[in-house]
Amino acid sequence: MGNGTNIGRVRALGSAHSGTKHWLAMRLTSIALLVLGFWLLFALIGLPDLTFKTVKAWAAQPLSATGLVLLVIASFWHTQMGLQELIEDYVHEHANKYACLTLLNLAAFAGGAFGVFAIVRIALGAAA
Repeated sequence: MGNGTNIGRVRALGSAHSGTKHWLAMRLTSIALLVLGFWLLFALIGLPDLTFKTVKAWAAQPLSATGLVLLVIASFWHTQMGLQELIEDYVHEHANKYACLTLLNLAAFAGGAFGVFAIVRIALGAAA
């Protein structure tokens, strides 16, 4: 229990009790990406041809648009969490870490919002 033992030296340096949620979210988005990736692959293989008109008509269907939106959200969320881990592990100065994390969050949100906007635009029948 004292400072002379290994456990005594690290007793107050243990878990911050915040990593479980992040770990679980990474696993769930990985599973979602795997399932949605296979869904996209088999859906595209099932199309008669891969012309722009055919793929656009497929993407405009409600079920396809919903799956694509979920794929975009899961992709950007998973990427953001992975890069956040990288930044937290390898950027040591607090100001640089904060700036990098802020830019990462803005980029992930902007990319995800743009992807969802594009899919919704196609699904609602915007002119090409």
